[in-house]
This record gives sequence, structure tokens and C-alpha cells, in this order.
Amino acid sequence: MEMKNYESVIVLTPVLSDEQLKETVKKFRELITEHGGEIIHEDNWGLTKLAYPIQKKSTGFYHIFEYKAPGTAISPVELSLKRDERIMRFLTVSLDKHGMIYNQRKRNGEFKSKASATAVAAGTKVKIEKEEESNG
Repeated sequence: MEMKNYESVIVLTPVLSDEQLKETVKKFRELITEHGGEIIHEDNWGLTKLAYPIQKKSTGFYHIFEYKAPGTAISPVELSLKRDERIMRFLTVSLDKHGMIYNQRKRNGEFKSKASATAVAAGTKVKIEKEEESNG
């Protein structure tokens, strides 16, 4: 059976307790492994403001999973997500080799450090120029 790379984002309802949140994430993790999948990486983004209200809620807990699984595993996993009332939305995408490379580089911090270093350097330069103008 050929294993493909996937990434799933789940948005959980904000009314869950910390224990319920962990239990729901654990259930999803177990679903993936039960169907022959292997978790590569997972990330908890925490409580985040939604772009638009879902079920009259304006925030939700975001959790992202990156995993390898056979194509036959996605359908039963998504069916379980649809049936779980604690999950407001989810999205599963298949990752190609470029997506895998991008995620690996992101995990290694290659993008954050370069972007923030550039932004800090640019911001400092602008601040210094503005201060010199006001002092001069």
C-alpha cells in the first residue's frame, strides 16, 4: 500500500476545557494510526480568531497534523471528524514533494529567522532615519 503525505487542520470549538481539547486531539491522532498512518509532525496554534463566525462562534482552537497515510485512510478519518460535534471545521490536503520540503524548512526555522532578521533590520533602519530627522 502506497503511503501519501497529508496535512490536516482542525478547528475545535472554543468552549472545550483543556482536558476535552487534549482528548479530541488524541482521538484524531489515534484515528490516523489505526488506519495505517504515521504522524510526522503536529502543531497546536491555540485559540485563534476566525475570519468569519462558525456556529455563532468567533474563535476556535486550531491544531495541525502532518502525516503519512494510505489513501484509503482519509475517508474514514474525515467521516469521524464530521461526526464529532467538538470539531467545527477541518481541511485535509495532500502534500506534494514541494509541500513536504516547505514544511520541513518551516519546522527548522529557516523562514522565521530570515524574515524576522530582515524585518528587524529594516525596522531599525527606518526608526533611526526618523529619529535623525526629528533631532536635526
